[in-house]
Amino acid sequence: EVHLVESGGGLVQAGGSLRLSCAASGFTFDDYVIGWYRQAPGKEREGVSCISSSDDSTYYADSVKGRFTIATNNAKNTVYLQMNSLQPEDTAVYYCAADPDYTCSGYALQLKYDYWGQGTQVTVSS
Repeated sequence: EVHLVESGGGLVQAGGSLRLSCAASGFTFDDYVIGWYRQAPGKEREGVSCISSSDDSTYYADSVKGRFTIATNNAKNTVYLQMNSLQPEDTAVYYCAADPDYTCSGYALQLKYDYWGQGTQVTVSS
């Protein structure tokens, strides 16, 4: 059974940093693309970033490019999202998701991944 668990969210001041983790189990890590999404109250879900372990490809939404970095630790089956220079508009619930069929791309991030974690809250105060 595929299982994704996010952690690392919290409250941070504007300009600060957080590192989110997504611990995955129940599947072969290299066979899946892992994506990070976020959803703020009253807003649509936004695809933030993705990574493919099979070819090391990554993608970042324009809203986070240059501030966020996605990386994997294949030995731990964990994907990280390092978030720097956080701003109040980054406040949202952040979810990781996995899919065996998609590529890592901006287009695929608009589709619905098969497996989702429960989310972790990130709050950035001004």
